Amino acid sequence: MNQSILFPDDQSWDEASQQVHFPAQCQGALVECIVAVSELEQISGQKIAGREDALSIFSQYRFDFEELAERLIENEEDNALGQIEVVL
Repeated sequence: MNQSILFPDDQSWDEASQQVHFPAQCQGALVECIVAVSELEQISGQKIAGREDALSIFSQYRFDFEELAERLIENEEDNALGQIEVVL
């Protein structure tokens, strides 16, 4: 793992966008990472029925999402809002 990218143990659910948000710290800068409910369902093979399901599935697969986010951050593949959209 690249030590210049750190992932604090913090995540939140955005009901409006149906996404889990989690931060990364890259060389002192805070980077917002997001995972859509469709990605959570794809990786888990389960239907997500709200906040509790989403955060539980995210926690189970956290290291997979962090690894994907790390590659996207290193490749500077942020979206128009400066977020890293983690997709499988």
